[in-house]
Order: sequence, then structure tokens, then C-alpha cells
Amino acid sequence: MQTLLWFRGKDLRLHDHPALADSLVRGTVLAVFVLDPFFFSREKACEFPHRIQFLLESLVELQRAIEARGSRLFVVPGKSMDAIPQLAEAWGVERVAALRWTEPFARKRDRLVAERLSVPFDLYEGETLHRPGTLRTGAGAPYRVFTPFSRAFWSQAKIGEPLSRPERLPPPPADVTTRTTAVPDMEDLGLKRNAKIQTGGEVAARERLERFLEEAAAHYDQTRNRMDLAGTSRLSADIKFGTLSVRTVWTEVHRRFGDTSAGRSYLNELIWREFTHSTLWDRPEALKEPLRPEFVDFPWRFDERLWTAWESGLTGYPVVDAASRQLRAEGFVHNRARMVHAAFLTKHLLIDYRFGEAHYMKYLTDGDWAQNNAGWQWSAGCGYDAQPYFRVFNPTTQGKKFDPSGDYVRRWIPELRELPPEYCHEPWLAPPVIAGSAGVRIGADYPAPVVDHKEARERFLTLAKSHLQRANYS
Repeated sequence: MQTLLWFRGKDLRLHDHPALADSLVRGTVLAVFVLDPFFFSREKACEFPHRIQFLLESLVELQRAIEARGSRLFVVPGKSMDAIPQLAEAWGVERVAALRWTEPFARKRDRLVAERLSVPFDLYEGETLHRPGTLRTGAGAPYRVFTPFSRAFWSQAKIGEPLSRPERLPPPPADVTTRTTAVPDMEDLGLKRNAKIQTGGEVAARERLERFLEEAAAHYDQTRNRMDLAGTSRLSADIKFGTLSVRTVWTEVHRRFGDTSAGRSYLNELIWREFTHSTLWDRPEALKEPLRPEFVDFPWRFDERLWTAWESGLTGYPVVDAASRQLRAEGFVHNRARMVHAAFLTKHLLIDYRFGEAHYMKYLTDGDWAQNNAGWQWSAGCGYDAQPYFRVFNPTTQGKKFDPSGDYVRRWIPELRELPPEYCHEPWLAPPVIAGSAGVRIGADYPAPVVDHKEARERFLTLAKSHLQRANYS
């Protein structure tokens, strides 16, 4: 059996599947990665530099791992819908295998590939723990609320044990040749390497998983919302790209902590990920419009000055600004900070969540379309099981509660580094003597708040209530 195994950038661990694992060992597998210009061109790579860096590092490691087992990763330029059928025909393969993706553009791509192939195209599950779009309510409808979805997942999902990776792979036949290219480096794509981005590849991913299991996992339920602590797994990019399969993460956490409050809390976050992917599978239009129809024509107001302050970390609200700067600096934002950051843009500044969603997709290393979209719609109040529109985070209160000593703020806002903890989250209240000794002049060294929280909250609530009443009666 000769199989063309098509890696697609976020499925770098396909050997968790028994049928595919069998072909890896028994048959000849021709592993291919296509350098699609949608991602791997100078024009496009700059649109998501942190993800590209992580992916390139992961590809180099994958290439070496396959070679160490006696085979080869064929890296070819072009459009996948053209390259894969052409290679399948040229090499005389009997089947093509790849991992299924949830995103609508990926489903369209796979459909086009299948139409152009003259051999079977096998799509394997693995992006999620349970196939998206298969959990249904008693009425046969998709779930719109997370809690019943979670109950259905626990009762219906069958999660198999991850398989060991093969130690040897059959070498490609001598007559299998094609014009290949090297995995590009950052400079080839016009990018500079960012030392603050997580290291890509399975080795680093497994180290992160083990570190989480040994350190933070036992207290996850107590520390996961603390912005100043290393209380989360930091595995989101690994799961997104497949340097660790989500099945591996689930299995290891469940094995060690499944009967604890901390373990259940973490597994619940993985189920939330299942919920977001299942929602996108059933509602692909979510990437373009709100899931709740009454928000489709919501009167957002774009203000260039406020947008610039938000994206550059100069709103005058320290937690909001710390999140802005962390995102651009290291391609990651703590989940609690993400919620505060997103809610501030949509509810305090009245800027359409889609601007924030696109901004995050540009800089996030773990940029996942389903997860990112669901998070932004949740924060804006227009998604499934979303935060109610009338809940408006107070960024100062959130900072005091989840960054009590101000360590998160001081890490990302050096202007406030010398302020005592009690003023880190509201530096405008620091007495002149204290502010002066800390080198903080509001309006000069650090901006005054661009909006007043109370006034902004009332403005949003009035606008939202009026709009939703009209939408519900129209």
C-alpha cells in the first residue's frame, strides 16, 4: 500500500489513528507538506508572524524526526488543491490521507482536493476529541449552551488512548521523485525571529505538558484566572498545531488528575474547545457575523483614536494595556486578560468585536479560528452561551482581583514598575508624592483613562438595551 500522507500545518501528529498507524508501519507512506502561498509568502506571512514562526520550527523538527525513522518529508510549493492531486497521480499512490479541519475554508479546500483526486481521500478525525457536529440535543439540534453540551460530551464521547509513534518508517521508493524545497526560515518570508514566542515542535510541547502536570495542574482550579501566576498549561499552540494531540493532553491530565477538582476544571476547558469547534462546524457563518441574530446590525462605532489606544496599550487602564502589549510581544494573552481586553474594546469603546478578532488572529501564536471567534463573540455578548450584554467588566476591579500584587501589569508596563501595588491598577489615584517618586506623570509618562468606566458602562447598557428591544420586537 502506498499512501500520500498530507500534513496541513496543524496536524503534525497523525499517528494517533489506528488505521493510519497501520499504514505507516506496513505500507509505503509519502509524507507531504505543501507551502501554500496563502500562508508562506512574503505578502501573507506578515499577517500572522507568530504563528508562522511556531509552525516553521515545528516543521523543521518534524522533518528531522521523519528522516531519523528512515523516511522523508516532501516539502513542495503551491496550492494544496493543485499540488496534492498532481503528486498523487505522479507517484501512483493508492490513497491520500489527512486530518479533517473544522474551518469552512478548509472544508472547501478538502472538497476540491477530493474532486480532483482519482484515488480515495481519507480524512481522519483528530483536531478535536469528538467529531464536530455529532453531539445533538434531544430534538436533534446543535447545542447553543455549553453546560448541556458538556454533559452530552461526558456521556457520549469515546476517547481512545494515544498510540506510540512508530520507531521506523519504510523509505520512499527510489522512483518517487519531485522537485522539493527547503522549509523556509523567517528571513525567507521577510520576518524577524521573535525570541519571546514559544518554541515549536513536539519536544518542546512534551516538556510543557510535563511541566504543567508536575507544577500547575494540581492547583489549576484555583490559579487559572490569576494573570500574575504561571497557573495555566500554555499548551494552546501545541494543540492548535498538533505538536501534541488533544487526545494526548486529555489522557495525561485525566490519568493523573481526573478525579480532582483541578483536573475536572482543566478537562472542562478542553470540552469548551470542543463546543467552539462543534459550533463552527454547524454555523460556519460565525466567522463573518454574530451567532445571535439580534446583534447582526448592532450599532458599533469605530473611533480611530480609541482603536489605536487599545491596540497599542495606551488606554490608561493597566490590565487592558498589559494585555495589548503581551499580545504583540509574545503572541499570547492570559485567558482572563483576554476576556477583560475584549470586553473593554466592545463595551467600553463600542468597537465591533470583529476588529478585535482579526487583530488577535494576526498576533496570536495559538490563533485558532473557532476558539478566537467564540471568545470574541462571548465577550461581546453576541455568541452562544455568551456573557450577558449587561455584564460589563470593570477593568480596575478585574486587575485587583486577578493580579492583586500588580505583577502582571508591571511586567508589561514598565512605566508603572515603581508604583506600589495598591496603585498599579488605578495609577491616576496615586498621590502626587508617590507618583512622583515612582516616575509616573499621568498624561505624560502614562495616559489618563481614555474613557470613564462608569460613563462608558452606562453608555453601552443604554445603547444595547435600546437596540435589543427594537430587534426583539421587529
